[in-house]
Amino acid sequence: MLTTLFVGLGYLAGSISTAIIVCRIMGLPDPRSEGSRNPGATNVLRFGGKKAAAITLAGDFLKGLLLVLLARGAGVDDVGLALTGLAAFLGHLYPVFFGFEGGKGVATAFGVILGLSWLTALAVVATWLIMAFTVRISSLSALTAAALAPLYAWLFGLPLIYSAAILIMAILLIWRHRSNIRHLLAGTEDSIGTDRPEG
Repeated sequence: MLTTLFVGLGYLAGSISTAIIVCRIMGLPDPRSEGSRNPGATNVLRFGGKKAAAITLAGDFLKGLLLVLLARGAGVDDVGLALTGLAAFLGHLYPVFFGFEGGKGVATAFGVILGLSWLTALAVVATWLIMAFTVRISSLSALTAAALAPLYAWLFGLPLIYSAAILIMAILLIWRHRSNIRHLLAGTEDSIGTDRPEG
């Protein structure tokens, strides 16, 4: 019963689209109709500026992290923690409050991973930073970090259910970046700091 409760709460919390709410409060266009039309921090940065993007990033990250931490504090077992985090991630991708039109899940996935294993999260963020400073392409950095996250979970000996949840998130995150992958293959993907829509 406790696991079911937190899985439900995780999905509902994940369904709160930080990007859309922040843009409404700050009088900015709906992120689903501007730029890449993705309700996430990278797209908000394009047309809303650093402040709006930072708030969006923090909100998306925290809704993944806090639900896992709350579930852990309530005594939910490993299976329940993994399912709660996965539910929060799915809520972000397919939010019930916003017509199931969600973001790509990078920040929320990272929040979930941090809640499950700080060591794995550290390896993931280090990978993203190294890639970001090297290639200066946000999507490629996220894709690389996502692809390696399940490997890190295995190397650090996480419970199998944690590794499975991280693998599912990685697969879905890569799937949600399929337009970016097409741009990367064509050599037309935006670099960090550019304001041209990624499509």
